[in-house]
Amino acid sequence: MAERLDGTVALVTGASSGIGAAAALSLAAEGAAVAVAARRKDRLDTLAATIRERGGTALVLETDVTDEHQASDVVERTVAEFGRLDTLVNNAGVMLLGPIVGAPITEWQLMVQLNVLGLLYCAHAALPHLSRAAEDSPRRVADMVNISSVAGRQARNGSGVYNATKHGVGAFSESLRQEVTKRHVRVSLVEPGAVATELASHNRPEVQEGLRQRFAAMERLQAEDIADAITYIVTRPRHVAVNEMLIRPTDQEM
Repeated sequence: MAERLDGTVALVTGASSGIGAAAALSLAAEGAAVAVAARRKDRLDTLAATIRERGGTALVLETDVTDEHQASDVVERTVAEFGRLDTLVNNAGVMLLGPIVGAPITEWQLMVQLNVLGLLYCAHAALPHLSRAAEDSPRRVADMVNISSVAGRQARNGSGVYNATKHGVGAFSESLRQEVTKRHVRVSLVEPGAVATELASHNRPEVQEGLRQRFAAMERLQAEDIADAITYIVTRPRHVAVNEMLIRPTDQEM
């Protein structure tokens, strides 16, 4: 049975588009006050206005989570504004595909900085607050939801370093889950397959063309499908933990 999130606070990173924006809207609809964090403040302002128009509460936090101090600050600003933190959705990430041989090292560096270190920085800063929320909130549970990918389960040609970052997210999430689960801090891993977002648009033109061909005949997931999964996870009763959720389009094989 689902439980509403009234009186709780959620922080969503990478909230300026796609899964992050959809998750923020969905969590707000369940009653959570939502802090939305990303680099593109104009998009965050539009998202926050939509949340408020629908009767919700939103805080805009322009930030770059690859900077340790900014990642820590975004957590502290959320707590300073709302008094607590019950849910962290670690969604900020980038997918830069292509062969390993001859790849631009800058692409690898960006993926490691954002997909791994940014997530770690936010998790580290949030954990003390999540632990307190699990002790003193009416629901007596808190959640960290880390967004990975089907690429975190299966390596494939042309995705090597992206695979490495997402496998890392999975390993970190499971280790942390074991560490904090008896405190009723739930750590959940969400692994989307192909989703129709702007994620692929950051790739080099030749990579984008390959992706267009690969997914041309596929009915891809929508960001709202993943937001629905995130909301399902965090609205479970205290005694239920969804540790891992893999979500593919029906016609995606790998």
